[in-house]
Amino acid sequence: MRCERDQLLECLRVPRVADALAGREFDSADALVAAALDVATPLSEAEIDQALAAHPRIGERAAGESAEAKFSRAEQAASDDADAQLDDALRDGNERYEAQFGRVFLIRAAGRDRREILRELDRRLLNDPGVETEEVADQLREIAALRLHQVFQAGEGS
Repeated sequence: MRCERDQLLECLRVPRVADALAGREFDSADALVAAALDVATPLSEAEIDQALAAHPRIGERAAGESAEAKFSRAEQAASDDADAQLDDALRDGNERYEAQFGRVFLIRAAGRDRREILRELDRRLLNDPGVETEEVADQLREIAALRLHQVFQAGEGS
């Protein structure tokens, strides 16, 4: 399968990574993900900020019909919980995180419930800025890997 630049940017909004992969042929989703992770390691702080601009806060739904918004809504859907106390704790944690690190809290939400996300948020609030920047980059790569698998599988069905 061959990925278009726009598809790659929907998975990880880092032009350098999309440019390196666009138009290349991949035999499997694993090969695509491996290439993407290689190119996306490391990510600069500017690239992290670019990529984060496409992600809503945890607990908030992405608006619109873009592929990024659809990915985000699906990824966070598994962590839905009608617990108002948990909602308040996540909102408070998001605010503390943004005040401390100057960016939105990002975590691969797919496969995690909200309590686990809140535990991770609390743990990461203890990080120093350098360690947290690396954790954010790791989370961006994990999210990109999940999305690239979905793009590849959708492309196989075409």
